[in-house]
Amino acid sequence: MEGKGVVVKVAGPLVVARDLPDPKMYDLVKVGKDRLMGEIIELRGNLASIQVYEETAGLGPGDEVISTGEPLSVELGPGLLTSIYDGVQRPLDVIQARFGNYIARGVEVPGLSRERRWPFAPVAKRGDEVGPGDVLGTVPETEVITHKIMVPPGVQGRISEIREGEFTVDEVIAVVETPQGEVPLTMVQRWPVRRPRPYQRKVSPYEPLVTGQRVVDTFFPITKGGTACVPGPFGSGKTVLQHAIAKWANAQIVVFVGCGERGNEMTDVLLEFPELTDPYSGKPLMLRTVLIANTSNMPVAAREASVYTGITIAEYYRDMGYHVALQADSTSRWAEALREISGRLEEMPGEEGYPAYLGTRLASFYERAGRVVCLGSDMREGSVTAIGSVSPPGGDLSEPVTQATLRVVKVFWGLEDRLAFARHFPAINWLNSYSLYLDKVEEYWSAEVEMDYPELREEAMAILQREAELQEVVRLIGIEALSDQERMIMETAKSLREDFLQQNAFDDADAFTSLRKQYRLLRLILTYHRQAMKELEAGRPVEELIDLPVQEEIARAKFIPEEELERFDELEKRIVEQMSRRGTDVLA
Repeated sequence: MEGKGVVVKVAGPLVVARDLPDPKMYDLVKVGKDRLMGEIIELRGNLASIQVYEETAGLGPGDEVISTGEPLSVELGPGLLTSIYDGVQRPLDVIQARFGNYIARGVEVPGLSRERRWPFAPVAKRGDEVGPGDVLGTVPETEVITHKIMVPPGVQGRISEIREGEFTVDEVIAVVETPQGEVPLTMVQRWPVRRPRPYQRKVSPYEPLVTGQRVVDTFFPITKGGTACVPGPFGSGKTVLQHAIAKWANAQIVVFVGCGERGNEMTDVLLEFPELTDPYSGKPLMLRTVLIANTSNMPVAAREASVYTGITIAEYYRDMGYHVALQADSTSRWAEALREISGRLEEMPGEEGYPAYLGTRLASFYERAGRVVCLGSDMREGSVTAIGSVSPPGGDLSEPVTQATLRVVKVFWGLEDRLAFARHFPAINWLNSYSLYLDKVEEYWSAEVEMDYPELREEAMAILQREAELQEVVRLIGIEALSDQERMIMETAKSLREDFLQQNAFDDADAFTSLRKQYRLLRLILTYHRQAMKELEAGRPVEELIDLPVQEEIARAKFIPEEELERFDELEKRIVEQMSRRGTDVLA
């Protein structure tokens, strides 16, 4: 059903129209002769306020507005992976091939190709009773991901026809007889972006998302299905950390949303990701990645749509039973879009001009993450892990977007420009960051890695915190004022910072560290510390222990390849040997 209204006011990305027939909140509308895409965000009497996702220059009172009668939706089906979309799921590579290097206003291109044919292999058969989420068949979407074609929500009945062969996404592949009549099913589903996709139930996340970044995995872990916030000032490495997690995390699908970040950062992603090799399959990383590019020079209002588009695509792959990592970079730009639209709607502003409902909007986004039992009779589990970076002005973590985000997420990786300028990557401050998933992943660590992994982490954390206290004394009086034990703590903390927490993203052996290697590296540093403390009690001078040759070998241990972890055993023996060789029988 299409109906027409007329524009009465244009204020930047906000257009007010009157006399739209039967308008509903969040309905998709087409504005002006270029049929610009917009969404109804407020209704007052016969006036509808529309958020337009394209440049509104040239629009004026009297232009027509056409209502589609449907909410803003995305197309879900084979072909999403390897794609690069803008905030409203227009494929940028298709637009470039067809229209050149600039997105013309009003361009309409379907999110999924209507020409490409996909080989569909049914797993259900004629006569089967099926319900929402049941798998009808599979499509080899890429070399590493098998796409499951599922019965859409709301369809339940008996399969009267199912076909095998090569089809486009909008050809009928099956027919289901329901009490309301026959329902033809294709490989594409449309889903409103603002409505979470249904599932059977949420389950408590327990398995860590292994990112290969030691400060994250060992000190502040996130689970598959968890939520994390990465705030930090300009230049502290938020985007680089997001890229590293996208490259190395053991999620099966990566959805990367560049939400209002600078164009050159998204260009890095677009140039780099197609050339990267997936560490788990050995194939190109793009084969399991969806990119949504909505940079800072694109229309402001589309930033909001890009976040919802990303999480809806992530939920779709979660429903197939995959573990999905969603990266939103950065939610501050999204919040700025909310602030601009709210100001143009003349709403009462909240703190720092942001709308009063900022916290609610952020919560409704992050709560769509989680580990769930999916719809379907096979009780498969999938997860969406949401990691959002925040760009507080000047690194001020008390500003509204950071605080509203911290109220809903369970992991806080606080980035610090001081560490970034010292070339410490990842620049996560280990004193003010936290993870509320520690209790959940400790069981996994004990079962899958080693029983004493949690104890080692606590011991290392205590040493780093004690170092922070001692640094104040050293600054005021000097290192000579410390006891030998305290000097040893300072030395171990330095080793933890430089040899464990700091990584080289350009070194093949150090860019990614498995949980097993993280445990061995941490145990090596703490073995040295424990043995040294015993030696100090036996009366050895601290200078002797600090100058042992094995110290240099510990510093190089992070470059030991994953397949040579037995070398850690030799290093631990060498620590004991070198300490006992100095004329003490404590360790003999």
